[in-house]
Amino acid sequence: MTDADSDGPVVVSPTGWVARQAELYEESGGTEGTEVMGVPCLLLDYRGRRSGVRRRTVLIYDRDGEDYLIVASNGGSDSHPAWYLNILENPGVRLRVGPDRFTARAEPLSAQDKERVWPQLVELFPQYADYRRKTARDIPVVRLRRTDG
Repeated sequence: MTDADSDGPVVVSPTGWVARQAELYEESGGTEGTEVMGVPCLLLDYRGRRSGVRRRTVLIYDRDGEDYLIVASNGGSDSHPAWYLNILENPGVRLRVGPDRFTARAEPLSAQDKERVWPQLVELFPQYADYRRKTARDIPVVRLRRTDG
């Protein structure tokens, strides 16, 4: 099983604030914990590329039409976040956006599409501009396209 679209146990991020946010978000049915630093966030469930374990993290998101956009910024670190490496291998994911839970397919944006949406992402969360300046790494933007309706 390679996609995160099945039921079963989920390992929540070991990062303290992320774990607390994810638990509040999930336990409230998506009515609480839906913002981080005043911007909307979602829960991303994905499969570990080596372990196969279903994992969960909290990510800021924006919209592009019907799709959701997330940024693999890792705080401007020189390495990609683990969730990003995992979705490259297993692009089938499960999301909670507010009270809605659904499956989606993750796909990194092309350079052209990323440059098109980057200004709106920086407007939503200005720290992205700082993160981009802080690293020589190309910070990916990922499109999440709903697959279950």
